[in-house]
Amino acid sequence: MGTTASGAGATTTSDATAGAAATGGSGSAVGRSGSTDVHPAGTDVRPGSAADRPTGVDLADPAFWRLPAPARAAAFAELRRLPAPARFGGAPGRRADQGFHALVRHADVVEASRTPGVFLSGPGVTTPEPARWVRLLFGDSMVNLDDPRHAQLRRIVFRAFTPRLLSRVEEDIRRTATELVDRVERERPRDFVNAVAAELPFRVICDMMGIPAELRRAILDQVNHASEHTGVARPLRERLRTPGRGLRALARMQGMVAALGRERRRRPADDLISALVTADVDGRRLTGRELGAFFSLLLVAGVETTRNALAHGLHLLTVHPGQRALLLGDLDRHLGGAVDEIVRHSTPIIQFRRTLAVDHRLGGPDGPLLRAGEKVVLYYGSANHDETVFADPAAFDITRTPNPHLGFGGGGPHYCLGAHLARQEMKVLYRELFTRLPEARSVGEPDLAPSSFDHRVRALPFAF
Repeated sequence: MGTTASGAGATTTSDATAGAAATGGSGSAVGRSGSTDVHPAGTDVRPGSAADRPTGVDLADPAFWRLPAPARAAAFAELRRLPAPARFGGAPGRRADQGFHALVRHADVVEASRTPGVFLSGPGVTTPEPARWVRLLFGDSMVNLDDPRHAQLRRIVFRAFTPRLLSRVEEDIRRTATELVDRVERERPRDFVNAVAAELPFRVICDMMGIPAELRRAILDQVNHASEHTGVARPLRERLRTPGRGLRALARMQGMVAALGRERRRRPADDLISALVTADVDGRRLTGRELGAFFSLLLVAGVETTRNALAHGLHLLTVHPGQRALLLGDLDRHLGGAVDEIVRHSTPIIQFRRTLAVDHRLGGPDGPLLRAGEKVVLYYGSANHDETVFADPAAFDITRTPNPHLGFGGGGPHYCLGAHLARQEMKVLYRELFTRLPEARSVGEPDLAPSSFDHRVRALPFAF
């Protein structure tokens, strides 16, 4: 399992998950019109160099991501004030590390997200980019595709999400949330992540896909193995101790799903796997490899991000008692706003990268010039705390309106397919939990993974 400490935010994403992570976004109407233009030499307005960065701020250094959250927030605030995106990385003699420009402003992240012909996903959106042989072996995740392949796969997936399927998913969410709170009352577990936050999205996705009960625990084990070190900088000796573990886990998981796909082609059922392998869009349906890649995306992205948002939300509502009282005083009125503010404030996915297809001036004809082939990294957490868009962005305010957060991405074709599902899961779970156990709260700090890729909560002690 290859890892590196170079690139976007020094993420050490394994090849096993480099093609399986995802984000999407509540696209904001706030943005700047970009222009694509090749300017003659001597007229370039280039983004900032290392010398222009705030002293001591290096997003490509793993040590930065181990700093306390307030220190990192202050660093991003300084970066947002720079006249052009700062550049990081680019270690001499290291071909894999050509460096990247950090897009930290809301408008810049939106522009990059909504100009997919300029800011490409195809070379890879995670760091390091997935190796070619891994992509050939496991198939391409939708997040690592550009049109027309991305549009074709997305149409197949949309066709599979029938009204009947979506209605059943909503029923599954309510039933699962009720069962989980039942178990919390009965068993009084101490860790909110394992008992509730991770269980809800995993069960819902497995029900939606039609994964048999006897396979679920084995699949969850493979998901955990495949994603446990995503975005975490680890010592070399630890990386060498378990080479290929994530790839083997991903292969086993995709093999299980491919086998189910073959079975559903012969005997379709009323589930998403059947719909995906039988849907006919322009003469195309998902192959076994594409099905495996899509399922990996759902699990590693859909389960991880919703789990983290649920855990962050419980802690935020604990440490902001005024907001908690406001929410519990009128769930119908404030629950939707609370979910969006939790996603904005915690931003479960920290960043994705893009590659410039052509020379491009960011923000318009007078903006900084980015060259074809250069890398940019979209920092969603920084964009969600942009002072020019959000008043008092550090505050947790469930009545914030408007709330054009980019917690599901910046819009465009890679807007998160699961944004509606994630919102529904959060709203239903919180409603069930706070209606029946209004004293439910965290009783300690969340155990956060030192990651530059996702805002991962490994454990959260709670009580009621």
